[in-house]
Amino acid sequence: MTMHASGTFEVKVTPQPLGHAGETGPLGRMLIDKQFHGELEAVGAGEMLSAGNGAKGSSGGYVAIERVTGTLHGHAGSFVLQHSGTMNRGEPYLSITVVPDSGTGELTGLAGSLVIKIADGKHFYTFDYTLPETH
Repeated sequence: MTMHASGTFEVKVTPQPLGHAGETGPLGRMLIDKQFHGELEAVGAGEMLSAGNGAKGSSGGYVAIERVTGTLHGHAGSFVLQHSGTMNRGEPYLSITVVPDSGTGELTGLAGSLVIKIADGKHFYTFDYTLPETH
């Protein structure tokens, strides 16, 4: 049975040097630190790679891997999220899914996807997921 979790989160993004010396242009690399609140009480830590100029209405893309550690509806453990996002002339597409078999502790076997919404400068998430019956 699919479960639903929702809440808010804060995110801190810290720019990092690119891995290739002398690299210039629209590429970026950042560390991600998140604090989730609500039905997912957890911290997220990861790394993001991006491309694009960041101008309003422009195009770009990003990928990220993020480990989330905490509790999901009272189940303790961790899991990894894989992000893939594009902006095509101001039109966003974002896919955030649990990496298969990345769940630990009481989150072993977790599967699902997360949706992010930003309104009035606040970040919100909804997380649709499944856990094996043993949890």
